[in-house]
Amino acid sequence: MKATIAALLLAASTAAHAAEPIDAEIQRLAQPALGTVGVAAWRLDGKGPHLLLNNSERYPLASTFKIAVAGAVLKRVDAGEITLDQMITVDPAMMVPSEVLADRFSHPGVALSVHNLLELMLTQSDNTATDVMVRTAGGAEAVTAWLRAQGVRDQRIDRDTAGLLRDFFSLPAGASFMESFEAGKKADPAIEKKSLLPNPAFDNDPRDTSTPEAMATLLTRIFSGKALKPASTKVITEIMERCRTGDARLRGRLPAGTKVADKTGTIGGTVNDVGVITLPDGAGQVVIAVFVKNSPAPMAVREKAIAEIARSVHDFYLFRS
Repeated sequence: MKATIAALLLAASTAAHAAEPIDAEIQRLAQPALGTVGVAAWRLDGKGPHLLLNNSERYPLASTFKIAVAGAVLKRVDAGEITLDQMITVDPAMMVPSEVLADRFSHPGVALSVHNLLELMLTQSDNTATDVMVRTAGGAEAVTAWLRAQGVRDQRIDRDTAGLLRDFFSLPAGASFMESFEAGKKADPAIEKKSLLPNPAFDNDPRDTSTPEAMATLLTRIFSGKALKPASTKVITEIMERCRTGDARLRGRLPAGTKVADKTGTIGGTVNDVGVITLPDGAGQVVIAVFVKNSPAPMAVREKAIAEIARSVHDFYLFRS
């Protein structure tokens, strides 16, 4: 609360250069997260200043790449190539550790609609649903091509979740991911603990990365209705409003009842949350992307930094409006 009041007072005292105090406040709030924190935020309608921190840096997307995957799949829906109610079989060989599918369905015979797969991918970050959707989109290359068609240059998608995790954990190719992962755990029982520790080789890999501004640009295209047809725009934005994985991040310190549509990402030293915050009383919407990489700080500390940055950004734009 003190940080929020300070941000408002600083903004009020320097109205002619309103972006300067909030920039300093964001830098201050980012410090406890350690590592490198990147931020991009602006009003969805384009009015007012853009807030950028460490924007020349590229950050691992982690599961925030699933927004682009959803966009590329919905492009095919818009083109009439597939339908939301089309059923897709989930090959057991495609199972990747995930909260829903891999945890609960261990036998062949699973099939879900495109709409349900998108729901699982974006609300619960289900990795198996994601890889089925990457394949449905036409592969990682097709997802990146869709990004380029949106004018998003500084974001790239190179792998599905299984490929990304194989590289993160240095697992061999060949067998299914679940078989490779089980073999990896036998060889190194501590392998799962590495999933929350910094991995310099992974963090410095240019693959599957984005600048904060590129992510905020993608969100702007989607939420302003410029990326997809109206029906598909409604599908993706409403699903993101139902996200279940980010209560301690962008939402963490916002006023109760604030509408947030977001997607989180977590791996190694990376903790991300990106989305759109709706301001109260018709004051507009704010696009925001907060990335953290190379951080050895505890998860709660990293998430707190994201939450406090989001609250200060929220209050800054609310005050200006």
